[in-house]
Amino acid sequence: MTGPRFDRYDWAGGREAMLRFGPDAGPRVVAVLPLFEEANRTRAFLVAMLRALAGHGIGSILPDLPGTGESVVETRDLRLADLRQAFAALVGTLGAPVYAVTIRSGALVDCDASLAGRWRLAPQSGDDLLRDLNRIRAASTMPDADGYAGNSLSEALLADLRDAVPCDASRTVRLESDPRPADARYPGAPLWRRSEPGSDATLSDTLAADIAGWIATCGG
Repeated sequence: MTGPRFDRYDWAGGREAMLRFGPDAGPRVVAVLPLFEEANRTRAFLVAMLRALAGHGIGSILPDLPGTGESVVETRDLRLADLRQAFAALVGTLGAPVYAVTIRSGALVDCDASLAGRWRLAPQSGDDLLRDLNRIRAASTMPDADGYAGNSLSEALLADLRDAVPCDASRTVRLESDPRPADARYPGAPLWRRSEPGSDATLSDTLAADIAGWIATCGG
């Protein structure tokens, strides 16, 4: 069964929703979408990856982190520490081995968790994220004093992000158009740059196979 199955998890700030895919035994992946508006553009793509992972016999979880999805936490009240605490709390309930799979700025979230490995797709620093948000904000025809691409973000969160960097990855994957260092590159379009949500079945299957092979090499 490839799911998804609806579930919830607890952290110090409350209870959040999550989706489960694939088996509940053996190695499992906890996936993190990019933060803010890029999450909407890549959610269908990440779900397709997790369904494909289930086909490789690997279970996965896609959580709504605080301030995202169905969370009751408002983005204007959010701090980066909340995201990291909630992620670590979820991982702590799963037992080992657990692996993080992140896209873009999602790589800023998993630093406080005890993981068997971290797989990144096009990881993004907090400073790079803020540049993207400010560029989108400057191009908006409906300026908002606290608004960044439709999200109200506090000065405290912006300060958190300004100095945030992903912790060391076990494996970094990039698209062929990205010249930065990577362990592997694959052809495909950067879905996070599109104006509308989308997916890429070939790329999602390819990346799921990459993740499955990497987990097998890690000894999962």
